[in-house]
Amino acid sequence: MATRVSGGLIFLYNTGMEDKRDKRKKLITELFKDDLYSPMKRKELAIFMQVSEDNRSEFDSIIDELLNEGVIEQTKRGKLILKDEKAGGVKGASKASENAKTGALCYTGTYIGNARGFGFVEVEGLGEDLFVGENDSLNACHGDTVRVEILNGGRKRGARLEARVVEVVARSNDAIVGTYQASKNFGFVVTDNAKFSSDIFIAKENSMGAVDGHKVMVEIKDYGDARHNPEGKIVRIIGHADDPGVDILSIALAFGIESEFPEKVLNQADSMNKPVSEADMAGRTDLRDTLMVTIDGEDSKDLDDAVSLSMEGDDYVLGVHIADVANYVQESSALDREALKRGTSVYLADRVIPMLPHTLSNGICSLNEGEDRLSLSCIMRIDARGRVKDYSIVESVVNIDHRMTYTAVKAIIEDHDEAVTEQYADVAPMLNKMQELSLILRAKREKRGAVDFDFPETKLVLDDKGMPIEIKPYERNEATKLIESFMLAANETVAEHFYWQEAPFLYRIHENPDEEKIKKLRTFIKNFGYSIKSTGDDIHPKEFQKLLKRVEGTKEEPLIARLTLRSMQQAKYSTECLGHFGLACEYYTHFTSPIRRYPDLQIHRIIKDSLRGRLNDRKKEHYNSILTEVATSTSRAERRADEAERETIKLKKAQYMSERIGEIFEGVISGVTNWGIYVELENTVEGLVHVSSLRGYFRFDEANYELVGEDTGIVYRLGERVKVMVHDVDLALRTVDFIIADFEEGSKTHDFYRKGRKFR
Repeated sequence: MATRVSGGLIFLYNTGMEDKRDKRKKLITELFKDDLYSPMKRKELAIFMQVSEDNRSEFDSIIDELLNEGVIEQTKRGKLILKDEKAGGVKGASKASENAKTGALCYTGTYIGNARGFGFVEVEGLGEDLFVGENDSLNACHGDTVRVEILNGGRKRGARLEARVVEVVARSNDAIVGTYQASKNFGFVVTDNAKFSSDIFIAKENSMGAVDGHKVMVEIKDYGDARHNPEGKIVRIIGHADDPGVDILSIALAFGIESEFPEKVLNQADSMNKPVSEADMAGRTDLRDTLMVTIDGEDSKDLDDAVSLSMEGDDYVLGVHIADVANYVQESSALDREALKRGTSVYLADRVIPMLPHTLSNGICSLNEGEDRLSLSCIMRIDARGRVKDYSIVESVVNIDHRMTYTAVKAIIEDHDEAVTEQYADVAPMLNKMQELSLILRAKREKRGAVDFDFPETKLVLDDKGMPIEIKPYERNEATKLIESFMLAANETVAEHFYWQEAPFLYRIHENPDEEKIKKLRTFIKNFGYSIKSTGDDIHPKEFQKLLKRVEGTKEEPLIARLTLRSMQQAKYSTECLGHFGLACEYYTHFTSPIRRYPDLQIHRIIKDSLRGRLNDRKKEHYNSILTEVATSTSRAERRADEAERETIKLKKAQYMSERIGEIFEGVISGVTNWGIYVELENTVEGLVHVSSLRGYFRFDEANYELVGEDTGIVYRLGERVKVMVHDVDLALRTVDFIIADFEEGSKTHDFYRKGRKFR
């Protein structure tokens, strides 16, 4: 039985309706043959067909049977298709034109707004976004769930099908952050999110006493229509826009990231923050006499990993010891629910918003020097070629000998500083052996094709008022690489162990890059004289590795490394072990940071149940019932945290450049569009040269990512170096505008542009 709903065909899969295996098998096969079927992964298909937990094992059995019979096959990206059917595109999208002739094809997805009024709709399982014009949005707001229909017989606008919103299924934002603008009897809130294009009307009685310039949180009461603004009610005054720290707090709240913990959660955390007792240590492996250290940044306070190393003959015995947060955060407790809601700690320009209250994250869960702590230890015996010969995963109790910093470890293993080596004489020999093993592990990863994005990330230096005074790269040295190597080894070992145990688990997966992004990257690096080899969407990570090796030490290295990273898919959490493209490994998980990542905490619970012999059928059923949602929600929380971090960096960069209007910089063209070119400076600031500021008429050559001067012959290409002048900065939109500086600094032309001539 089937029923049509928005988005295609949803096949009901309830036992009461289809109780014979052959009928179910036929139903699944018919779905694969349907013109509306879009290639899906197994779990996506199960969700699409509304397979209950009770029927999941039979569903998996039928899929396996169809695979074995050769009726269907699985692509390299893990998607299921009919045998011999090309899976490069999305069938539902490719058939849109045909279906639109007989009736409008509808999809349900998430609306992605744009400051210019138009938007896009992301549809789960659809390979491309749908374009929605400004007059076809039905007043949808960024993040809303909408139903759309395909327009113009499936005609495309650029690379996308055109659509119009026919229904706003669900609103995404109950509360929005913005700046209050007061009038005598009412006011408006100008939202911080440029994708929410309308100002919000605030009646005086709904203003909460806000004054002009206050940053506020608004609850939408009426979303308005084409002629009327949305109406809202202020529910929180964050502070004045000019007050230190309010700008970043506003960004966090706009993403739904709350810095304060509920009182019940704080009380529960306080009750857990007690010294480790003899009862706590019962049944654990006692490693308190094992020499071990933590290695972190100078300002780190939540220390969730420690390392130890000894030798057995020619083999290295590496211990990675992780704080046993699961001992203190019990499943379904107030602490646990809050941690799951947050998903991750968030690192912003001037603050850290933790996943767990400080009494835990900086207290009893932190592996502080000289204090007994409960941990989970992955102890690996590794040979001289970097192969893990043997390992054990145990509940343990540890006591850290030294809380070390990256700076101190670098001084010992890289700089061979005698004074620092003498200061840490008891652990210096172990640290040097660790460096030896780190190099072996890195060489092994490099040999298999792992991609090492060794480029400087942005570090913002702020003054006491939160204003940026310097933008500089984070330093990545041998000490940071050492810890990274050891954490990767532990994560891979734990992932492979539980994969072969066939236990319910959470994996960290990274799928193959998007073909269109690879094409763009290939075009970009060609302008520098580089190339990568691929066949369609089939590319080996070694190609990225070879590219990054070739650009190492060049002026363009940071930019090419960043654009290479952007060309890849986002890593995410999954209950399926689909491998990690960037690390070129089959098994990978996140085990090493339970203080700041919820998936690690969830994994620890599974590990502890396994070690204690409690991972019975009932437990497995329980984990199977919750892990898919945990993977989805924590992946979403991670993306939200990344977006908030990017927005704070964009804001601080815009503030920094606002003090440099009229100054000339050299940069590289990092993007080409029909509205202009994007230029990235050496300090990582990126700005737009709007096409209207260029002399003459320019045409966008989409095939080659070029802006071509029709009457001048000037061509702007990806990767070319240009000189630009800072022309304008919009702090509300967090954008920087440049103009091409084809004039001498200090000339009349330069002075004219410095006065702030506007092009838009």
